[in-house]
Amino acid sequence: MGQKRAGTWLTVVVLLALLGMACVILYIGLTPPGGEQGTPMSAGGYLAMALGIVATLGLGIGLMSLIFYSNRHGRD
Repeated sequence: MGQKRAGTWLTVVVLLALLGMACVILYIGLTPPGGEQGTPMSAGGYLAMALGIVATLGLGIGLMSLIFYSNRHGRD
């Protein structure tokens, strides 16, 4: 039982380390270099980003619901 518990803790520590690295990379990627401000995004850019997010979420939710439907009705 002790071995299983150690594996669980190791998994949690590794996942937290990966989350921390992702946050650092996100911060570095979103911070403009040395006083540079960059170009502001237009309204069309925000609209395109919002539509892309909604379409991606819709596709993911739709595919996952098809997987659950198929599994519950014995089609896999």
